[in-house]
Amino acid sequence: MNKYLLIFLMLASANAFSELNKWVDANGQVHYSDIPPPPDANTKTLRTTPGIMGSRSAGESTAASAATAPKTMAEREVELKKAQRAKKEEADKAAKKQADAEVNKDRCAALQKNLRALQDGIRMVELDANGNQFFIDDEQRQQRIAKTQQDISANCK
Repeated sequence: MNKYLLIFLMLASANAFSELNKWVDANGQVHYSDIPPPPDANTKTLRTTPGIMGSRSAGESTAASAATAPKTMAEREVELKKAQRAKKEEADKAAKKQADAEVNKDRCAALQKNLRALQDGIRMVELDANGNQFFIDDEQRQQRIAKTQQDISANCK
């Protein structure tokens, strides 16, 4: 009894392996069928049968089945990991670019504040190498203003 059941199930599942074609007729109507379409129709094979050659040669059949063969789980995992790595690298690159822009913005603000302080003409005190305080004179102030303006033009865009 079990043998007959097995044979019946095998015969019943034979249609699951038939070729599926999609084609458009002369009126523009789309047809899906397991029978070969007319020769003048625009056809596309959606599913092929591995063991049945049909109207194709052996080389075309293997090329078509290789192109449409489902990917294995390992291949899908490799693709997923590759996509995740690319996404992470892109996010890291965007975060680094954002951080660099923030640092540059802060540096620009500090340079502009320093330039305003130098141009205000207020007496400025600095420390020398020994830790002694001294006032900067007008010549040093003009040199620092020129240097700060160069830095602003180079860094603040």
